[in-house]
Amino acid sequence: MHDDDSADRRSQKPGPVRALLSYLAVAALSTAAGIGATEAVRHAAGLRPHAAALSRDTAEHRVTKPAATNDEAVYRKVEPGVVDVTASLRYLQETAKGTGFVIDAAAGLVLTNNHVINGATSVTVTPVTSGRSYPARVLGYDRAHDVALLQLRGAASLRAAGLRAVRIGRSAQVRMGAQVMALGNEGGQGGSPTVAPGVISGLDRTIVASDQSSGLTETLHGMLQTSADIRPGDSGGPLADTAGRVIGISTAGGGGTVYSGYAIPIDQVLPIARQIAAGRPGGQVQIGLPAFLGVLMPDSGSASPQRQAGQDVRQAGVTSDGPGDGQSRGAGGGSGGCTDGETAAAPASVAPAWSGALVDGVLCGTPAAAAGLSAGDVITALGGQPVTSPRALTALIRHYRPGSRAALAWVAPDGRLHTTVVRLIAGPAG
Repeated sequence: MHDDDSADRRSQKPGPVRALLSYLAVAALSTAAGIGATEAVRHAAGLRPHAAALSRDTAEHRVTKPAATNDEAVYRKVEPGVVDVTASLRYLQETAKGTGFVIDAAAGLVLTNNHVINGATSVTVTPVTSGRSYPARVLGYDRAHDVALLQLRGAASLRAAGLRAVRIGRSAQVRMGAQVMALGNEGGQGGSPTVAPGVISGLDRTIVASDQSSGLTETLHGMLQTSADIRPGDSGGPLADTAGRVIGISTAGGGGTVYSGYAIPIDQVLPIARQIAAGRPGGQVQIGLPAFLGVLMPDSGSASPQRQAGQDVRQAGVTSDGPGDGQSRGAGGGSGGCTDGETAAAPASVAPAWSGALVDGVLCGTPAAAAGLSAGDVITALGGQPVTSPRALTALIRHYRPGSRAALAWVAPDGRLHTTVVRLIAGPAG
């Protein structure tokens, strides 16, 4: 994979380089629009645990491409299976863009990172060879391993898309110094994927990765480390060997004085993908979208609603995932009514309940809004089971699927007890 003296060291295809100025413009757009789906990373397990997140705008954080002659051949083998992934985050009022790749063309199955679709209420997939976008269904995901499996909707979409699957390699056979190439949707720009040649510079790494746009933080194990210049938008894309076989999913980037990219080994990913495709929940695997109530709550295990009101971190929406669902934020806003986004603050008054889950706000168009909940209410029971805290409510909702009905009880700030039956809807992914 060829040498290049340019500070940017990226190309639209192997050959011409992309200017550094284009990267800086994309970085500004990523901050404003939530496009930056590649995560910043700091090392763990003895790999500079206190290193700061990398600033990607300085040349010294990238390395010279290793010499090779088959860049174009690798690109031609991998590129037909690459897709752009666009996730609409309705409740966060954002759009996230990343990359994916086809592993089963007949079934329309696409692999990507979980953090690419984290918080998504709808997802579209665009094969780079056709440039046409198709709606995709989230078949499932594994947050702990940062893997998600998507499927193009409908047989007609599959025929129109003309999908081609990538070739899969064996990450267990990868050795230090092996030449690799990352392909991805750099900056969420779409079109032909940009490429980043490099070498494998580390095996079996443990990293702590964070996504600044969502607040998601995770520890990932067994990672492949590479000198390939993986950038925002590349997340979920293929890392290929010199034979054009995919050996990993590009996931994170960062480091100290020398930049490194990180990829999840494909040998870790495929068993998770098969479990999701078979529709078998278990372990960390979520099948389909979680059930969703639609209340904004403190991320708290405290039983006291009054104490919860003094806690700043808010849990957006309440899905069947846990408090660390990547949607927790501090937010400012009013009390009462419903909101289209994450605008919740401690309510002016709190219901006189000894324990329960304090409602900071309600998302419009959700079961909570239809039931008439508002800021200051305290949820005390769901499905006949007592609710003792916000986290207890989250744990109860894990037992439900979208479309399930459950009795809901809450106390209003005026002390009145309310009960109704709610029908839970499909919530954000991830």
